[in-house]
Amino acid sequence: MSQHCQVTGAAPRFGKTVSHSHRRTSRRFAPNIQTKRFRVPSLGRTVRLRVSARGLRVIDRRGIEAVIADMRSRGEKI
Repeated sequence: MSQHCQVTGAAPRFGKTVSHSHRRTSRRFAPNIQTKRFRVPSLGRTVRLRVSARGLRVIDRRGIEAVIADMRSRGEKI
């Protein structure tokens, strides 16, 4: 299961954990990915998307219809 947002394209980032003694070890910053179902009237069905918390805000702001149209223009399968 990939940690990748279908709306914003957010993917894990990598960095370092720095301890008190200043030793550095690798770590991973994963986006907050949720699987959500959305009703899309133009398609006449529900769509399941893997979206980040920020992606949910984008859908709230722009609407699911506009987001689906952008995803299709990018060639992403829905």
